[in-house]
Amino acid sequence: MSKTSFILPFTLLLALPLFFFLFTHPVLPPKRLLSSSPNTIDDTSLFRQATHSTIIVPRGKPKIAFMFLTHTDLHFAPLWQKYFTSSKQKNIQKKLYNIYVHAYPNFEDKYQSTSVFKDRFIPAKKTERSSPTLISATRRLLATALLDDPLNYYFALVSETCIPLHSFSYTYKTLFKSNPTESTRLPARVSYIEVLSDEPQMWDRYIARGESVMEPEVPFTEFRVGSQFFILNRVHSLMVVKDRTLWKKFRLPCLNVDTCYPEEHYFPTLLSMKDPTRVSKDTLTRVDWTGSVGGHPRTYDPSEVTPEMIKELRVSNSNTTKVSYLFARKFSPECLPVLMDMADDVIFRD
Repeated sequence: MSKTSFILPFTLLLALPLFFFLFTHPVLPPKRLLSSSPNTIDDTSLFRQATHSTIIVPRGKPKIAFMFLTHTDLHFAPLWQKYFTSSKQKNIQKKLYNIYVHAYPNFEDKYQSTSVFKDRFIPAKKTERSSPTLISATRRLLATALLDDPLNYYFALVSETCIPLHSFSYTYKTLFKSNPTESTRLPARVSYIEVLSDEPQMWDRYIARGESVMEPEVPFTEFRVGSQFFILNRVHSLMVVKDRTLWKKFRLPCLNVDTCYPEEHYFPTLLSMKDPTRVSKDTLTRVDWTGSVGGHPRTYDPSEVTPEMIKELRVSNSNTTKVSYLFARKFSPECLPVLMDMADDVIFRD
């Protein structure tokens, strides 16, 4: 037998284990490292990278990506610190979540090394109401979280005025409803986002950019409104990042700023049009719109915060889902001492 005829079979024999490994362990996209000094970012490049993220969750316990959308300081950072770390199974719990913060562009990360928020700030851009900038910021958070960890399955968007209403353990069990799977696929789970079709001023909101601007991509019959804050599964998060068709409409400037709240329109409309059967149509963030001012919900002050109030805020008022509320807003920064006093005995005691 010639030397050449011997080498070929030998090479194929050596290659078989490598082929088997690649076939059974799909190559995942590289993790995107977070920036320690958020300044600017090329959104187009970021979204293009994120569109190649896998929908399949690899072997391991699925995680929740907590995405903080802020334009001021993280007023309730100490409370959230307790939420993420005050557990009897702290080491296990730490592996079940990731944190991403979109702050104002010139924010300086001054958190101590022991803080769960240290080095979790992503490159950011300025945001303001009645503009598509809040949509862009949310898509930026989603894209970063999709790239950062393929185990991220649920993506929870909260603000600096949000507080948790339960322990992290309760939140995790509620979302996954059973022991986390170790398989490469998770069963299809719904996303929790408010989707409304019969709200007052629907038409005024729809024509805020011009009477026929949204057509034909977004007919009025498909237009929806809802809460800015949500919990999306990985499939829907990837759907948001990949979208170009609806985004080119919702990114247009508003002519009537009094009825234009793009961040409350884009996400409910997109998911309602693309995958309505896997959307709960309800948010898990409790908000009180009684006495709202300037398009903002009611803000709670320290005198209102009691153990009874926390328990009341948890109770679902949804007609379609009885899942307990997991978060609530808006709370004034002055509420922090009161909330910290009752954190262990009330908020995190499920």
